[in-house]
Amino acid sequence: MNDTLMADNIIEQAAAWRSAGRKVALATVIATWGSSPRPVGSQMAVDDSGAMAGSVSGGCIENAVAHEAAKTMEDSEPRLLSFGITNEMAWEVGLACGGQVQVYVEAVE
Repeated sequence: MNDTLMADNIIEQAAAWRSAGRKVALATVIATWGSSPRPVGSQMAVDDSGAMAGSVSGGCIENAVAHEAAKTMEDSEPRLLSFGITNEMAWEVGLACGGQVQVYVEAVE
């Protein structure tokens, strides 16, 4: 699936959740350095039941982003999240990639 089609599906899902009366937050990758599993612009929507659509990392930070998204749904405050690991640390723990990613989380009104 190409990234544009995937992004459209995420926005459609977020809109459907809002139409159903759910609170929704949208997380967007806004910057990457080094190796990153998802490119800038990748998105993930999260609703107030914990359901998720899309991906900002291919799985390695999704739970942390969903946790912060829940806070954003409660207080309507956007959040800028930074995640990273050095290449040296990545090899020490058995990961093939290091790098950093910044994710912006905002409530969908």
